[in-house]
Amino acid sequence: MQAYTETEIINGCRNNIRAFQEQLYKNYYSLFLKICARYAKDMEDAEQLLNDSFLKIFTRIGDYKNEGSFEGWMKRITINTCLDYLKSRYLKTSMQMQVNASMVTENVITSDHDTMRQMAFKELVKMIQTLPPLTRTVFNLFVFDGFSHKEIAALLDISKGTSYWHVHQARNLLQELIKKTNTQNSLYEHKRI
Repeated sequence: MQAYTETEIINGCRNNIRAFQEQLYKNYYSLFLKICARYAKDMEDAEQLLNDSFLKIFTRIGDYKNEGSFEGWMKRITINTCLDYLKSRYLKTSMQMQVNASMVTENVITSDHDTMRQMAFKELVKMIQTLPPLTRTVFNLFVFDGFSHKEIAALLDISKGTSYWHVHQARNLLQELIKKTNTQNSLYEHKRI
């Protein structure tokens, strides 16, 4: 297939030309599926979120004002689609929990980036998908999508302290899973020798 410029793809999508829509989908499928997989409970839901996101992108592409990054504009739609999904299905019951901000301090909430870099993306996503829905959402917004605790609190209608707590909780749960995985791998390697 012929390579199109971003402007040609945007204009083609605005005119509902299937070839341009297909090209846009192919160009961003992998990137946006990774985002959706971090928020979804499994890959089936991630693929549904991805398709819902592209549907919104295609129907709202006329709203894009050619200002700023087109990829950033689409990423925002994708993240909002994931958040809407989570709010409607999982977060309603989980959002009752409020935690005092003084219980968790900023210096406690640091992520172990070296360990995360060493892990395969699929393995990390599987671990993240095991987190409770609200904890998973806050962790994704904070660690991967760069939102501040104040922004997360406003997006999810929770307190800033609750946001801190969820990141801390996610970090602890993921560290336990990583240790468990590393221990199991060590035992497996030891048995093979």
